[in-house]
Amino acid sequence: MDQLLDEQRAGPAYLRMPAIAEVVADLIDQGAACDYLLHAWAVMPNHVHLLITPQVDVPALLRRLKGASAREANKLLGQTGRPFWQDESYDHLVRGANEFQRIQNYILQNPVRAALARSAEEYPWSSISRPGGLKPAAG
Repeated sequence: MDQLLDEQRAGPAYLRMPAIAEVVADLIDQGAACDYLLHAWAVMPNHVHLLITPQVDVPALLRRLKGASAREANKLLGQTGRPFWQDESYDHLVRGANEFQRIQNYILQNPVRAALARSAEEYPWSSISRPGGLKPAAG
């Protein structure tokens, strides 16, 4: 599924716009203050990866995150009355330390696999490139 998203050639890719990617990145960081423990994230051109430990109901936290980011993004785009995010999301329960590490590395390396950066650290809209950001584990 992620490969199909990364290879998308049609449809909106608003998150490719630096100002909008920055809005989403900032709101992801802000949500970590109360809604979740944030482990890894990446804002891709047409989707977002989050590895979190929820502290509140997941639908509620996604509604807040999507709502706030959609309002700000639509202001920047000068559009109203149009949905910014798709209704659905893909949720997965992480079942152990090995799976957690695999998913974390996948998220942090996704911009490299999608040819958006030469290294994970070079990509500006991920947890690895932020102050105090995560470094991918070896392997």
